Amino acid sequence: MAKKVSFETILEQISLKIFSPVYLLMGEESYFIDRITDAILANALDESERDFNEIIRYGADITVETIINEARFYPSFSKFRVVVIKEAQEVKKLEDLVSYVTHLVPSTILVINYKNGTIDGRKKIIADIDKVGVVFESKKFYDNQIPAWISDYTSKKGGKIEPKASAMLADFIGQDLNRIVSEIDKLWITIPAGKNVITADLVEKNIGISKEYNNYEFLNSVVSKDILKANRIAQYFDKNPKNNPIILSLIVLYNYFSLLMLCHYLPRKDENSIAQAIKISPFQAKNYLIGLKNYSPFKTMEIVGLVRKYDAKAKGVGSNNIPDGELLRELLFKILHN
Repeated sequence: MAKKVSFETILEQISLKIFSPVYLLMGEESYFIDRITDAILANALDESERDFNEIIRYGADITVETIINEARFYPSFSKFRVVVIKEAQEVKKLEDLVSYVTHLVPSTILVINYKNGTIDGRKKIIADIDKVGVVFESKKFYDNQIPAWISDYTSKKGGKIEPKASAMLADFIGQDLNRIVSEIDKLWITIPAGKNVITADLVEKNIGISKEYNNYEFLNSVVSKDILKANRIAQYFDKNPKNNPIILSLIVLYNYFSLLMLCHYLPRKDENSIAQAIKISPFQAKNYLIGLKNYSPFKTMEIVGLVRKYDAKAKGVGSNNIPDGELLRELLFKILHN
């Protein structure tokens, strides 16, 4: 098994111009793979060195032999030669790179981008790269982890984001970290002079997400059993289905009540214990404390089953073409009244 190395540690080493001869960057989340690759390309070579020493190839167009040949060239008028293999999962017999890794050229920085999956950790290539370079697995985030990640990213930019604004972005964009970062960076330049906080108003104005009618507010209304508000938002979703598809609302409900089920069986039910157990921020944990008061374990389990049932109906299974808006209102009634 490869030794674990964090994204932050890798970037710190690169910023100090401490490079490994081989980077195997693999996993489901492309954001971290792309950022590490971009950092290497930005720091390893000066602009004047790139024409002859920066090589970028795509997996579908090359063979292992091509990669090895590129990596074995020595740099021209530079300390390093950087060879980046994008979409490396398309390379046939990639494991044959072992012959290069065990006899590598120290002046080459070989970057292997293996996206949408991982190489079996028991394979020899993993152990061999781990001995001389970096093996990094970029894992997909769970939906409940996204708001905290958004807050952390904004903090590293030197600012803050309101929890509600963070949740609005997470609900609207989902798990696409590249798009989230792009939207935050756009928002950053719209912040009024002298301020460094991304607010819900700013998100509503610049991205077009309603601060009153969104899945963050929808979930809060369900958790707090605010029947009027929940149905008002559901009605808004029905009138604006393009930006508020029922599937997204069902995902939000399913994720919340699945985690609430876990919270019911925690030995300690305070904000910090909940946050640590289900990997969310203490701010998000407050909503689970409310849910614990309003929904028993039995009711919570029933709701999880109901959401699964209505997810199937929304996808056309036994729904008799019932409109999405009617399905959502029907589900709300069963959650909030029974």
